[in-house]
Amino acid sequence: MFELVQAVLRSDEKSDLRQLIAKFRSTDKKYLLRNEILQAFEQTCHSLNKPPYFFHSSRLGELIQLTHEVLLEDESLWIILRPRIARQVILRLSSDLSGVDLMPAEALLDLRDRLVNRYEPGILEIDVQPFYDLDLTIQDPRSIGEGLACLHRFLAAELGKDPQQWTQSIFEVLRGHQHSGMSLLINDRIHSGEHLQQQVGEALALAHHAVPHASYEDIHLELQSVGFEPGWGSTVAQARETLELLARLLQKPDPGVLEALIERISVIFKVVLISIHGWVGQDGVLGRPETAGQVAYVLDQARHLDRKLTLDIHNAGLDRFGVKPQIVILTRLIPDCDGTQCSLPLEQVQGAEHTWILRVPFRDGADSVLQQWISKFDIWPYLERFAYEAEQALLAHFQGKPNLMIGNYTDGNLVAFLIARRLKVPHCMIAHALEKPKYLFSDLYWQDLEERYHFSLLYTADLIGMNAADFIVTSSYQEIMGTPDTTGQFESYQCFSMPQLFHVVNGIELCSPKFNVVPPGINERAFFPYHLTQERTEAEGDRLAHLLFTQEDAQILGYFKDPDKRPILNFAPINATKNLTGLVECFALSQDLQDRCNLVVLTGKLHPSEAINAEEQSEIETLHHLIQQHDLEGRIRWIGRPISSMDLGEAMRAIADRRGIFVHSARFEPFGLTVLEAMTSGLPTFASQFGGPSEIIEDNISGFLINPTNLEETANRILEFLERCDAEPNYWENISERAIHRVQDRYNWNAHTTKLLALANLYWFWNQLTPHNREALFRYLELMFHFIYKAGASKLLEHPHHFKS
Repeated sequence: MFELVQAVLRSDEKSDLRQLIAKFRSTDKKYLLRNEILQAFEQTCHSLNKPPYFFHSSRLGELIQLTHEVLLEDESLWIILRPRIARQVILRLSSDLSGVDLMPAEALLDLRDRLVNRYEPGILEIDVQPFYDLDLTIQDPRSIGEGLACLHRFLAAELGKDPQQWTQSIFEVLRGHQHSGMSLLINDRIHSGEHLQQQVGEALALAHHAVPHASYEDIHLELQSVGFEPGWGSTVAQARETLELLARLLQKPDPGVLEALIERISVIFKVVLISIHGWVGQDGVLGRPETAGQVAYVLDQARHLDRKLTLDIHNAGLDRFGVKPQIVILTRLIPDCDGTQCSLPLEQVQGAEHTWILRVPFRDGADSVLQQWISKFDIWPYLERFAYEAEQALLAHFQGKPNLMIGNYTDGNLVAFLIARRLKVPHCMIAHALEKPKYLFSDLYWQDLEERYHFSLLYTADLIGMNAADFIVTSSYQEIMGTPDTTGQFESYQCFSMPQLFHVVNGIELCSPKFNVVPPGINERAFFPYHLTQERTEAEGDRLAHLLFTQEDAQILGYFKDPDKRPILNFAPINATKNLTGLVECFALSQDLQDRCNLVVLTGKLHPSEAINAEEQSEIETLHHLIQQHDLEGRIRWIGRPISSMDLGEAMRAIADRRGIFVHSARFEPFGLTVLEAMTSGLPTFASQFGGPSEIIEDNISGFLINPTNLEETANRILEFLERCDAEPNYWENISERAIHRVQDRYNWNAHTTKLLALANLYWFWNQLTPHNREALFRYLELMFHFIYKAGASKLLEHPHHFKS
């Protein structure tokens, strides 16, 4: 990259660069982002009468295509290049273009502070890079998110360097495995790794002489006498296969054999899923609008983990010895809970035999229980006390320690860190949607936003949680690394400034094998194809069709003059990121769309008085204004009431019955669970190209990607689809079927839980082998917790600022 800039400066294109810089400076902005940079370059090319190829193929064009940020000082120009995913190069050009310097991240962070007039010398710098093992980093960016495979290869190669140590390590891991005081796999009749090698042969000889389909119990006492305990399989044949894998592994460390053995051994029995700030319930309550997706995810994940663990325990032969899975969804107890069950300390999850919701209250500085729900942005002062009380409640419920902590969102992962650190159990992080990428420049201007959002606490907690986690589960690759044109969610934490608080020089190692892409499934009871008529009831279909198209009440705005038009559906909470206002404006500005379609908007609220914060209130008011300004009466229905997952599924099928479409208009979507739900219902789906939908949808094959900020282009894409539907009678059905198959093939809970538990097994195994390899990192994170996070949370507790519920 340095050479590319020098080549531009030595060529005739230097004068073109000078013109471009003048264009930058004419904007009076000190900070330009990628879209602004490309727009300025396009205008410069036009004004200089450059040929079309110049924009992409010239040396200057190549340089600008790689430029993601430009920062303007009086005496210099700084450009931040992204030559490949997750790699940043910082260059400073002198104002007269006489020289170029390669700059460190620290200098860039100082500059950012100066540009917002908040520079402070000697600021705290956070750098986690020294705590990561460079030998364990993934070199090929295309393999980022495949930590499971990477770690298997590394373990086999590393431990295979010393065969004697390898066998001893395997012995020590197996010897330490137990459940509720009962030894599993091997007992104290086996004394060492070398002895284990000998005894595996004895065990296999016993298994080979037994009837293959006989129960493990038939040979239990014989195997116990040579040092082996239950956990190898439910039948003689299964136990023999697992023991053969162990024998092969002890002879030669092979990644494939290691992976197969670890997946067959049951080590996870007690799992905690932490989802704190939402209303986690079942009957009549499924989160607030800001958390409904997360709560649905956690409940679905818990139910499928219940089934998968039950199956794994059976296949390991442990159910006959009294072993059962135990799963807890840990959340907050809310006494003032609008008549729901969110005030119950313990509630069994419907459709899951071994899963419970465990609720622990928040307490304030006076030790009083907080009575009401509070926003996710305001919960930070209560988490440390919550973690301590939750730990005691979990130990009592499980009658011992859990085997795995799964944190959801920032708060859940901070609590998971605090509990997992003390109990020394593996911690899995699921972020769902990191907040930092949603709020442009929220790091630089955090002080202006602190009263409402408390970003200083949120981003500190993110740094702690993502570095503390043993492994991180994301729904898509780009959550980690982004795309060639966009920054990944986790990538945005690599290098950033919180002026006058701290600088993050290296916030997370993106090439760590802790990252794993494990897409979720969907609630198949609620969301299934519209043409499965045997799964639907006429009464429910009529009720939801009435709600969507004809029902009148105080929470519904609008009617349809021509109800036979093709319906467009959008379902989303009301916030700026979801961009409902953009969709309504897109519809309002396209007379062709209005002539051919009706618009149905499903949200949780209709009136400004229902908003829980200023952002929601502003979005609701803007929606009302757009409808009135563009006279959309008779062409739009806004249904502003909460809707259950079951009803939403039937609503989507009702839209599909009328050959409608689904438009997901979010400016940025971290993953896109609603997109999956619409597609599996059979709706041709248009969704944002920014974020997870670009991995879900094969553009023009199983759906359509749109730029939701380009309203004219979005309208044209929808109209092109409608015109093709008119020209080709089966086109709607073809896209619908491809959408259904895409989701069924790639996004299902069985695959999700299988990989999640394979990861948990592997990282459990890894921690047994290297129990102290991360102690220095944990100490560093504890300092951040006590001296940055806890100090700020204590101040917030003195002056709480809660949004209304």
